[in-house]
Amino acid sequence: MKIVITDYPDSMMPNHDYEIQMLKQGLGENTNIVIYEYKDNREEFYQVIKDADAILTAFTPIDAQAIRHAEKLKVISINATGYDNVDLQAANQRKIGVCPVGEYCTKDVAEFTISMMMILVKNIKYYQYDIEKHYQWRYNCTEPNQRLSDMTLGICGLGKIGKMVAKKALGLDMKVIACDPFIEPPSDLNVKLVSKEELFEQADIITNNMNLNETNYNYFDLTAFKQMKKQPYFINMGRGACVVEHELVTALDLGLLKGAALDVLKDETPTLKSHPLIGRENVHISPHAAFYSTSSLKDLQRISTENIVNYLNGYKDKVFKLVSDY
Repeated sequence: MKIVITDYPDSMMPNHDYEIQMLKQGLGENTNIVIYEYKDNREEFYQVIKDADAILTAFTPIDAQAIRHAEKLKVISINATGYDNVDLQAANQRKIGVCPVGEYCTKDVAEFTISMMMILVKNIKYYQYDIEKHYQWRYNCTEPNQRLSDMTLGICGLGKIGKMVAKKALGLDMKVIACDPFIEPPSDLNVKLVSKEELFEQADIITNNMNLNETNYNYFDLTAFKQMKKQPYFINMGRGACVVEHELVTALDLGLLKGAALDVLKDETPTLKSHPLIGRENVHISPHAAFYSTSSLKDLQRISTENIVNYLNGYKDKVFKLVSDY
């Protein structure tokens, strides 16, 4: 049996000892485990996966052509919550299981969302720039904001992460509203569900905590930014594909937003040197790092390897989350 653990070099785990240990314990000591750094060399990649029984990845593109080349493939385990890098239709046609990790970093991403909000509202980037680049010591180098308790947070996507963000924001005495067409109004949270348009009109801070799906590609475009009446702060903690990136740049240039904090960009491996969002005093960018803690890394490795072991051993009911039909 052959298991391929693969991803872009910057997205690989610091080491794979824990994954290897769990796979060998669950599938046998003779299991062949291949660690492959993916660098967009598709022909080489096809050779690596041609006899693989399972692939474990977060961002490597597993499209229909890759699936055709992987003749023995039975399961694709995603060590991330998103799975838009996998062609689900092609996987279903081949009866291949696709298993993302449905839950491993909810607390971490919620904490990071609140941290991003603080960076924006408390003008941290302005002060950092003023001290480190301009060598100035001024509390009034930019306009002050209201207290958080006087602001309204609008959460797009009230799933597990969105609800955790709401709880933390309510703990800061903020007013919280949310839009999510897929859930009922929460009975355990003082959060009002509103339409997208109402959220854009009322919120002082807007955070995207949606899972990427067919309903929210390019969800935040220039039309949406123009509907944001309060010139809010915008936070993207979901996926880069939810935002029309060049129109976000336009919105910032036009002053439709006070600022933005982004943990994701359109490209998962962006070229940063000339990127139009880099180097702005009112934009804070992190390298898709919201999940990153010792606790979440261990959970991520454990669940994604358990998914492979359970699936290949015929215990599909024990797979944490199965998004394909098989």
